Amino acid sequence: MIVLALVGVLLLAVAGCVCVVWASRGGPRWVRGVATVTLGLGEVVRVLGRSGSGSRSSNSGSDD
Repeated sequence: MIVLALVGVLLLAVAGCVCVVWASRGGPRWVRGVATVTLGLGEVVRVLGRSGSGSRSSNSGSDD
């Protein structure tokens, strides 16, 4: 059951990416709307991921 839910989320993400590419090439209005929602959700996920990364070590760039 969980696998089906993850496959569904994956398919929605792929469809959103297709709409973003299609909208950048001048697709119909509904494609531009889906692309806007997809980019907005991506920004939300990026911001939430950044706020959760504060618990990781801050010296990840030094390999001394």
